[in-house]
Amino acid sequence: MRVVIAEDSVLLREGLVRLLADGGIETVAAVGDGPGLVEAVAAHTPDLAVVDVRMPPSHTDEGLRAALAVRAAVPGFPILVLSQYVEERYALDLIGGGAAAVGYLLKERVADVAEFLDTVRRVRAGGTVIDPEVVMQLLGRRRRGTDVDALTPRERAVLGLMAEGRSNTAIATRLTVTEGAVEKHISSIFAKLSLGPAPDDHRRVLAVLAYLGARS
Repeated sequence: MRVVIAEDSVLLREGLVRLLADGGIETVAAVGDGPGLVEAVAAHTPDLAVVDVRMPPSHTDEGLRAALAVRAAVPGFPILVLSQYVEERYALDLIGGGAAAVGYLLKERVADVAEFLDTVRRVRAGGTVIDPEVVMQLLGRRRRGTDVDALTPRERAVLGLMAEGRSNTAIATRLTVTEGAVEKHISSIFAKLSLGPAPDDHRRVLAVLAYLGARS
């Protein structure tokens, strides 16, 4: 796997390069700002980009905006965002804009090397991985009166694990139930959220977005 890193902190940038190398992942470019990310993706055609949210010049949302620019130029390009801070508008645009192959982690998760590398590989494979702490930080208190309120506690637990990018097998293992039970819960979730089959919609992603929207 070939990766581009966009992170303005030299120490963290070099640390990420080393962590990825230890996991057998090559960093083809490491840049410190948003335009550098866009240029590096165009020049190196990597498999994935790891992007900081806040980068120069204003240290607000340049990384997210650059990630959106990359996704606009290369639809579906895998992006893993690392964040200490969350800018709601752009984050939801990134997650919702064809949400496959997107990850959103707090930087503290990098300390768990195995989890970080697993997330990189899952996002590269087209998964959507959203840190549960990012969900809470991004979306705050739940709104009342949404379709998500109709879900049972077990269905909410399943949907929360879906928001982390977990497969049915992983959800079954985490909740100590069968895969068949997970499939039934997911079918019930789709029904309660009025997500009927559609050729152009990814119901799993739409369910996660409904879950996230209900928590804002």
